[in-house]
Amino acid sequence: MKQLIDLHGRRALVTGGGRGIGRSMALALADAGAAVVVASRSQGELDAVAAEIEERGQRGFAVIIDVMSREQITAGVDEAARKLGGLDILINNAGGVIAENPFHLDPLNHDPRAFEDNLFLNLTQAFYATHAALPYMIKQKWGRIISIGSGYAKNGGGPLAYSAAKHGIIGFTRSLAYAAAPHGINVNVLCPGWTNTRMVDWNMLGAMMGVSAAEAKRFAESQNIQKRIVEPDELGAMAALLASDAASAVTGQVISVDGGYMI
Repeated sequence: MKQLIDLHGRRALVTGGGRGIGRSMALALADAGAAVVVASRSQGELDAVAAEIEERGQRGFAVIIDVMSREQITAGVDEAARKLGGLDILINNAGGVIAENPFHLDPLNHDPRAFEDNLFLNLTQAFYATHAALPYMIKQKWGRIISIGSGYAKNGGGPLAYSAAKHGIIGFTRSLAYAAAPHGINVNVLCPGWTNTRMVDWNMLGAMMGVSAAEAKRFAESQNIQKRIVEPDELGAMAALLASDAASAVTGQVISVDGGYMI
């Protein structure tokens, strides 16, 4: 029986691949047959994920990339392509919230430097990674670019710069999808809802909301119709599908795995 999600022979790079959603997507790609490079700033985490990929019978590599550095992003994408012998799939997963103090993210009194840093972390760095990856995909007339959005990519709320950046990811994706289609490259956004990762700091969220960490978590659970927090592995299968030929007609789309967030 033919495998629906078949990535044998494909070569993928997952930024922010050392833990959480990035790790889950990297392992799902490997389970479907892809060779995978995982990238972030944490060597130990990356080595552990690369070892898990190898245990699944696929080639796995770790590449250090600080996505706040334009130069490291470009060099890291090229290093990933060298290790893999090319590049077919890019998942722009790295992101998060930068704040020395949660009150620096107050939409009505946002710290200017924090705004620019969060915009770079959640939008601009995805451009640099994509810009570096596109030549490999254009040359071979096949590619998949998946950027990670957020429930706040389609709705109001959330930290101001983070929400602005995630909305920007949708515009970036839709614009690029038009230009990339003639080259056999699909470009999509995958939006998680509240997900059980270390990035979700219930204490910080509670402080920003003026409530306890437990109350902040209960509020997050109440925002989707399944009344729960999504697990990282639930994102992996969708990422593998979007990266495969089974989703060859899916491009320029915003696809949510979020328990029915704010519908």
